[in-house]
Amino acid sequence: MNVFIAGIITVSDKGSRGERKDESGAVIRDLLSGIGAQVSRYEIVPDERETISARLIEWADGAGIDLILTSGGTGLSPRDVTPEATLAVVERLAPGFSEAMRLESLKKTPMGMLSRGVSGIRGKTLIVNLPGSPKAVRECLEVILPTLPHAIETLRGEASECAAMEASGQPDADAQ
Repeated sequence: MNVFIAGIITVSDKGSRGERKDESGAVIRDLLSGIGAQVSRYEIVPDERETISARLIEWADGAGIDLILTSGGTGLSPRDVTPEATLAVVERLAPGFSEAMRLESLKKTPMGMLSRGVSGIRGKTLIVNLPGSPKAVRECLEVILPTLPHAIETLRGEASECAAMEASGQPDADAQ
């Protein structure tokens, strides 16, 4: 796997005003370094649908970013609009990522079902919404981390055939 380029968007009103330290973004950066991802963009934005969507479009369409991970804004409060902002810009859904993260969260707490995060594709960029708390970010990202390099290779058109992977004992993502 070649190195892939990632961007991190933390969605937080308080964080965007400098009133709260972004611990979740640091967790994401740390975990991505373990799979060889290079974080080229990082920003804290307010819980504003138009701002989030604009940044996702900008990074996916013009910054050469393979993976955008958002953190925050996925709950039930009126200001939590990250899923809607993401759905407004993705061209295809990739629900397995969000389903796997919710399943893992439910193993730890029934509150996991309150997460509304979505995952999808814009062009050749995978966009995944993560929760806002550092603990939940770590738990959720660790679940999908092993699949991200192959997902990026597939989006780039660089992935080997899944049947060859299955024969070698590696998981076949299309068989699911």
